[in-house]
Amino acid sequence: MNRYGKIKINLAALIEESGLSKNKLSHLAEMERTQINRYCKNEVTRLDTDVLARLCTALDCRIGDLLEFIPVEKEDGDGPE
Repeated sequence: MNRYGKIKINLAALIEESGLSKNKLSHLAEMERTQINRYCKNEVTRLDTDVLARLCTALDCRIGDLLEFIPVEKEDGDGPE
């Protein structure tokens, strides 16, 4: 079980809101389409700050729009102090 919560990548929702296609985004952000798909599916284990900056620039959004911290549900005595 994850004790610390997780980071959720909201790229799929941002793409939908922007009206951009994944192909257009891959061109604007200089990324492979497969890499965009991994970000959309939250399958990325290590975030690259350069990639995040390119996505924020291409989508005209803030990092807080792209990334969201989901804390773990705490039960009595669980989780970090």
